[in-house]
Amino acid sequence: MARLDRPVSRRQSSWLLAAALASSLPLAAHMPLWLVIATGAAFAWRALLSWRQYRLPPRGLPPVMAIAGSIGVFIEYHTILGRTPGIALLLIFLGLKLLELRSARDAMAIVLLCFFLVLGQFLFSQTIPMALQAAFALIVTTAALLAANDDRPPIRAQLTRAGILLAQAVPLMLLLFLLFPRIEGPLWGLPEDRRSATSGLSDSMAPGSIAQVSQSDAVVFRALFKHPENIPPQAQLYWRGPVMPAFDGRVWRVTQTRAAYAAPPWPARGPATDYELTLEAHGKFWLFALELPALLPADSGLTADYQLLSRQPVRNRMRFEQRALLLASAGREEAPALLREALALPQGGNPRIRAVAEGWRRQHGNDTAAILVAAKEFFNRQLLIYTLNPPLLGKDSVDEFLFDSKRGFCEHFASAFTFALRAAGVPARVVAGYQGGEVNPLDGYLVVRQYDAHAWSEVWLAGQGWVRVDPTAIAAPSRINENVMAALPAGEPLPFLARNDLAWLRELRHRLDAVSNGWNQWVLGYNPQRQRDFLTRLGLDSPDWRSMIAVLAIFSGITLLALTFWILRSRQRSDPALLLWRRFARKLARCGIVWQPWQGPLDFASRAAEKLPGRAAEIREIAHDYAALRYAAKPHESSLLRLKTRIASFKP
Repeated sequence: MARLDRPVSRRQSSWLLAAALASSLPLAAHMPLWLVIATGAAFAWRALLSWRQYRLPPRGLPPVMAIAGSIGVFIEYHTILGRTPGIALLLIFLGLKLLELRSARDAMAIVLLCFFLVLGQFLFSQTIPMALQAAFALIVTTAALLAANDDRPPIRAQLTRAGILLAQAVPLMLLLFLLFPRIEGPLWGLPEDRRSATSGLSDSMAPGSIAQVSQSDAVVFRALFKHPENIPPQAQLYWRGPVMPAFDGRVWRVTQTRAAYAAPPWPARGPATDYELTLEAHGKFWLFALELPALLPADSGLTADYQLLSRQPVRNRMRFEQRALLLASAGREEAPALLREALALPQGGNPRIRAVAEGWRRQHGNDTAAILVAAKEFFNRQLLIYTLNPPLLGKDSVDEFLFDSKRGFCEHFASAFTFALRAAGVPARVVAGYQGGEVNPLDGYLVVRQYDAHAWSEVWLAGQGWVRVDPTAIAAPSRINENVMAALPAGEPLPFLARNDLAWLRELRHRLDAVSNGWNQWVLGYNPQRQRDFLTRLGLDSPDWRSMIAVLAIFSGITLLALTFWILRSRQRSDPALLLWRRFARKLARCGIVWQPWQGPLDFASRAAEKLPGRAAEIREIAHDYAALRYAAKPHESSLLRLKTRIASFKP
């Protein structure tokens, strides 16, 4: 190992700067703009100092800048703890450490900061592209660590050495991944950031809100059905999410936020469909399930209006078994308070649809089923158009949609239909979620994306309970029977991956999604249950942490012995001239003259000759012979024999 007080060269500075860039660039998208600019300026300053060989900043400047940066992080996030503030501080410290890079000790600190930042990339994303980026940064940082001790090898050789070192660690890494006792959730227990990003459906719905969500092709969840031949038809794939009974004239909102049922309150009648659902993190409490669910995942419950809620926000990908009762009904004996809530309307507003609904009530009285039929017929006569680009609506949004613009997305249909039924005295509410999905033929998973977001109405009928009614199906049945793309007018903008008119794009989408899903299921989704299943296949019937640690120790020992044997054999096959030189260096080390791997043979010989003037000529001859052999394209055997003889006869 090189002396830690040894000054760094320009080449070593370049390697360290490359490692800093490789480990920092993927994090820039998650940092505030001022911090990205400040860190980039520090990197550029360091590059200029190395290139022009300018003097480093005064020693007192980096500490002052570190304090200023820490204050900036605190002002930005109101804390210096947590994932994003912590990474921001590391980026600031890395930039400032580069500005005071003087010795090998500083180089070691920079390398360690880079390793921490590579790990920090996985706190934001665990996708395959991010893993590849992290692997690249790891190789560059390891090469920088090697260069800090010996910067003579060219770039390609240095990267190759780093790759070989990391490849030797792969077997042990795999053993730790497979056998180390797993715990639920991430290994790091950082406080949640105040501004953690969320995506997807919200707990409120206004005109245009779901249309905005549908512009994304991000995956929401995947479902793997136990019997693929029994996958329900597209028209029955309603994935229930937040229920919104409260309406203020423009916005529908969730009101039930606490679990009221620890088990489904409806009887398990009719055919059941079993599946496994892998839900992506969305930052909210609700879970999605095919209506109606027969099982409740661990640490979840049902609200009074049958939302499936997790007890903690879904901030990590989760997987759970589920069973759907497609013909089940709920709420035949509903609580009066919930029915009153499902009839509430704001005072005034939307007079035209109120007048129409009053006509239904006068004609059919308390016959809610007949009123529902009249509402469906009315919506069918309006010739409404399904579109992702509805016009902006004013105060009387329902009237303007039904009688003026007649253009809207699913939330316009569900809102107007639910309002009309309430105005006619029929309890109704809006349900948001997802409808449909696409089966990937490569892995059999049904994939539901953000552009499958949907809203529908739920109507309470005496003797039947809550009945799903989808007013979008009245005006645009192809949306329900096929997908959102089939229902939109020609020329409507679509997410790129949502297009079905290009066969190559559809095939590419399936392949990319299958690879991503395999990564999620078997790498990121390698949870305690999957680990127990794997160990059971190895012969451990009931593995506990003690037996797992024992198996890990045994396999790790075998792996380390195999690597040691391989390294020793490789050492035996190394350059014979280098082996002779090391033998010569060991002889001089007994006299207190220690050779460093970064030191050239002639420089070392000069230092040794000063310490042993009586052997100076012999030392220099050995060094010249070794240099000629070591750097010769094809060394002659006689030269090697002469070097061996001289070293054998050398006695300090």
